[in-house]
Amino acid sequence: MSQVESPATEAAGLTQIQRVTNTFTAPSKTFEDIRRGNRSWWLPLIVLALIGYIFFAVVNQRVGMQQVVDNQIRLNPQSQERMANATPEQRARGNNIAVGITKGAFLGGPLLGLIAAALISLGLLATINFIFGGRAKYGQVFAVTYYAWLPTTVKYLLGIVVLYAGMAPESFNIKNFSPTNAGAFLDPLATNHALYSLASWCDIVTIWTLVLMGMGLAAVAGVKRRSGYIAVFGWWALFALIAAGWAAAFG
Repeated sequence: MSQVESPATEAAGLTQIQRVTNTFTAPSKTFEDIRRGNRSWWLPLIVLALIGYIFFAVVNQRVGMQQVVDNQIRLNPQSQERMANATPEQRARGNNIAVGITKGAFLGGPLLGLIAAALISLGLLATINFIFGGRAKYGQVFAVTYYAWLPTTVKYLLGIVVLYAGMAPESFNIKNFSPTNAGAFLDPLATNHALYSLASWCDIVTIWTLVLMGMGLAAVAGVKRRSGYIAVFGWWALFALIAAGWAAAFG
């Protein structure tokens, strides 16, 4: 007896290019595709790495790594005091280390991103499954994280525009380089450190990313979208408060 195979009832998955474009235009389609098992995330990684390296090249050309380090020291009174009290040899060695770390952070951005995504995904997975009764899998949450990070490219591109628009190298702040939050328009030395930190964390692109992450987390976990938003924004609020407290104590 011959068996007749029934046609597949599941819709064909999206390509990675479609998932990337839909993240900006129809994000629910991207996250539903991830929920169905299409978890590839290498294209968002490549896009983020490419834009990040372009940004690095522009910063290196328009500002310079030494100026980036000098600006950070100038914006941190404690660092200024340490450099003032150091011997010339210690200052030179500390400066070389700082420049090397800054370059390494740029060049190692994709690897650092992978580590961050792994930790963030683990925290979100535990939150949505154990607190909100979701059924998400780690690979799904990891893919959601990378696709939700795609709006970060907008922040890098705006930073490039600002640099080419004539920003003075001495005014460049690597920790807040894009005019997407209130902190970018405040003087970090004249503003209360905790207030400046909170103003910087309330970033339009960051909120856009968090909305996408909450939407995707809820989709892959099979819970209400509100639960995804609470999980994501809850973690964000916690870290924003910790950062503000740290800035108030040691900024």
